[in-house]
This record gives sequence, structure tokens and C-alpha cells, in this order.
Amino acid sequence: MVFGRRPPAPLLLARFSGLRRGACGRAMAPPRCFALELPGCTLAHFAVGDEAPDARPDPGVAALLGPPGRSYSLSVPEAGGAGCAARVRAARLHQRLLHQLRRGPFRRCQLRRLLCYRPGGGAGGLQHGFLLRDPRDSPDTRSALLALLDACPEAPRPSLAEFSGDPLCRLWQLPWERRDGQGWRQLGRERVVPVPEPALHPVVPDLPSAGVFPHREAARAVLEACTSFIPEARAVLDLVDQCPEQVQKGKFPVIVIEGLDATGKTTVTQSVSDSLKAVLLKSPPSCISQWRKVFDDEPTIIRRAFYSLGNYIVASEIAKESTKSPVIVDRVEVSYQRMENPGCHVVDASPSREKVLQMVLSEIQNNCN
Repeated sequence: MVFGRRPPAPLLLARFSGLRRGACGRAMAPPRCFALELPGCTLAHFAVGDEAPDARPDPGVAALLGPPGRSYSLSVPEAGGAGCAARVRAARLHQRLLHQLRRGPFRRCQLRRLLCYRPGGGAGGLQHGFLLRDPRDSPDTRSALLALLDACPEAPRPSLAEFSGDPLCRLWQLPWERRDGQGWRQLGRERVVPVPEPALHPVVPDLPSAGVFPHREAARAVLEACTSFIPEARAVLDLVDQCPEQVQKGKFPVIVIEGLDATGKTTVTQSVSDSLKAVLLKSPPSCISQWRKVFDDEPTIIRRAFYSLGNYIVASEIAKESTKSPVIVDRVEVSYQRMENPGCHVVDASPSREKVLQMVLSEIQNNCN
């Protein structure tokens, strides 16, 4: 069980955007790099285009892309700088594809996450997608994929490619393109080549230009883009708009208590609140907690915007209540551990409830005076 004395900090959200490439762009652009998620949170790296002179072939990549079987890549494009609405659409499409690729004719296939990124990094060049591997190389899988993409909205439309080997043990990527009224066709092939592992994870270079919610309006813009299909988003925004832009904590202490489920945290939190005659607040605040299930089912960008705005609401409540009495906040412990000298203290929750409460009150008295 952990408790701290600082008001909660807003959650951070990164957005990742990609570029749509045409046939001419593929011929002139540098090799496109890919990072394939493997078991154990490791990544296998490869590229499509010219071979890097200092790269060593990754046998794991050949096993995942080459025969026997056949692999397909799907990537969700998002135009850089297109705004929150485009990012939200891309995130929801990515989530919808994930659910669909786990059902029906794809259940016999292996599904892994795939990132497409620019060599050398750079903002706005990241695309999220999937690698679907059919160990039986059934033509039904390709047909099902094309039908799945036909059912997708016009924008953004996922890009599709498949991988193939040749008698010389080389790997090739074969992109597919849909021509309106003419169906799908392949656009030739490009060589799959090894690429050195980047010094940083592919998402890191994109972070400076990503929507990391540097202020309330950044998170608010995401939920504003959701109001047409999530009615609860408007209700959250109305509550956020009632909060002052700037808040300042009062003179009374603010204590945050965090702990795993079934450790007695709720009991101790209530007991500490009663002992100190403090106001008990929770994160997310009670005024929006009834909508957690709605937003927990949405993509990460929407879910984090919801919880980030909830933190702003809690901060406003803390500022108001701490002018009159001590404040106890249930849950944000991770945010406190990211701070410099956050004043966090760990209490062993294994003894009896009475003993744990005594230890918590002792820590508070020793550190709040």
C-alpha cells in the first residue's frame, strides 16, 4: 500500500501517425522499416527496399514471413497533422481490425502486432498494424482479408501486403491495391531485407510531435472528436468545462493511498478519512466513474483522454476541499513515483487491519507535521 502527498498529475497520451504512400513514393523513398512483436516483448526488425550494408539477417524474420505458410501485413494509415478526428478514426479502425482478425476464418492464423516506421526515426512516420500468418497458406485467407478491407470505410483504408519466398531463399513483399470498380490487384514486389536494430524503440522518435496531452485542451480535443458516437463524451466535457483553468491547493494536507485489489486499501482509506476527519475523493472522480466501462472498451487514445480529464476534475476537487480540511485520494500512485522526491511511503498491508491503520496514521503524523 502506497500513499503520497501531492495532487494527481495528468496521464500522458502519445499518438502515432503515418504516411500514405503511392507507387511512385515507394520507388523513390528510403527503405520502410518494420518492427514485429515477438513473444517475451522482443522485436524483430526488417525493411522493404535496399539492403543496409551493416545489417545481419534475422532468422526469426524468415521463419515468420517465409514458407511454409504465408504471411500478410495490414497497416492503418493516418495523415500526419490531420487532427484529433483523424487520429480517433484510425485508432478505432485499428481496434476493429484487431477484433475481426481474431474471429471467423482467421482463428487458425497467428496474429502479431506490427509497426512500420521511418529509418532513422522522425516525427509522424509511425503506422500501427498487424502481421497475420496462415500456416496452411489457404486461398480462403486472402479472400477473407480482401473482403474485410472492402467492408472498411473509405478513409482511412488499411494497406495490405503479403510476403512470399523464391527458390533462392529471398523474401519479397507484394503490396495490394484496390482500384474503384476494378477490384484488387498486386503492385509488383519489393525485397525484404535485414535492417539494424535502432538504438531506441521505434515509437520514441515520434513522441515529441505526438499528442502527449501537455494541457487540458489537448485531452479535451480527443473527446470532442468522439461526441458523435460516444454520447457520454459530451457529459464528461461539460463537467471538465466547469473546472477552473488554474487551481491551487489549500493549506490542509493531501494524501493519496494506493494498493492492489484485495489488500484492504478501501477499508484503510475510509478509516484514515474518518480518523483525520478528511474528505475522501477517488480517481476517476465519482461524477464520471459510472462511464468507465464505456471508455475502457475504446482504443487507448480515447481511454487515456477520459482518465486524463478525470484527473483534471479530481485536481479541481482537491483544490477546493483542501482549503477546508485534509483530503484523502484513493488511487494515482504511478504518477507520484514518476515525480522527483514525491514523498511516497510504502506500508506493509499483510498484518491485521488495525495494525495497518495504525502504521498508516503514524506515517501521516510523522510526515505531515
